[in-house]
Amino acid sequence: MIEFNNIKKSFGDKVVLDGISHVMETGKTNLIIGTSGSGKTVLQKCLVGLLEPDAGEIKYDNVSFTEMNEEDRKLLRQNIGMLFQGSALFDSMTVEENVRFPLDMFTHDNMAAKLHRVNEVLEKVNLTGTNKKFPAEISGGMKKRVGIARAIVLKPKYLFCDEPNSGLDPKTSMVIDQLIKDITLEYNITTVINTHDMNSVMEIGDNILYLVDGKKEWSGTSKDIIFSENKLLNEFIFASEFLQDAKQMRMYEAKGKDMSGK
Repeated sequence: MIEFNNIKKSFGDKVVLDGISHVMETGKTNLIIGTSGSGKTVLQKCLVGLLEPDAGEIKYDNVSFTEMNEEDRKLLRQNIGMLFQGSALFDSMTVEENVRFPLDMFTHDNMAAKLHRVNEVLEKVNLTGTNKKFPAEISGGMKKRVGIARAIVLKPKYLFCDEPNSGLDPKTSMVIDQLIKDITLEYNITTVINTHDMNSVMEIGDNILYLVDGKKEWSGTSKDIIFSENKLLNEFIFASEFLQDAKQMRMYEAKGKDMSGK
């Protein structure tokens, strides 16, 4: 669980985060959504310590991250996995070497143990046999899966994903979404995802935080969105006529399930 209370952050006269409080739940996909400039990326950077908030407190499993010294923060970061928007793979390294990199940095395991773990996570993301390929030799979707494998190789308790579906086609995006969801459940991770992908919001949004101009406008689940009367949220999620029709269909399906008790 990651809890943050009254987080504020400004750059000069520009207020980017204005008193945001929320709880990111363990074993769930916690999504941060909002338009560009709403504060999503700055909030995520504050949560992992890349930026210091001007005010407020951040807690990891009831332990104050805000009050930790740098040494304790370094220890905590070993329990944090990061999936970057562009995958951020090392072009000069093979898939195997990219995934092994955190093990080389943070463990004293022998090479056999490291390779065993690398192969475990490559199998988990359906990339068995790609060990010796270089990033230039694989597709964008495969690069994302390599990024996921690297993010979970140290068995983190917390996983942060920045626009994991950026640049991917809809079918590949669904694969990545499901993979992140499955990993979150299997390893009981607290997963935090910044996204613009409305399909991700509706399909894997266990716990959603919607930001508008640096403030918390709404929070809830993907099912709650269907019945929400928040005007700003509805305009953001269901901007197109197609998505409005999808909302009506989901409302119909959800009401049907409630009536049948299933």
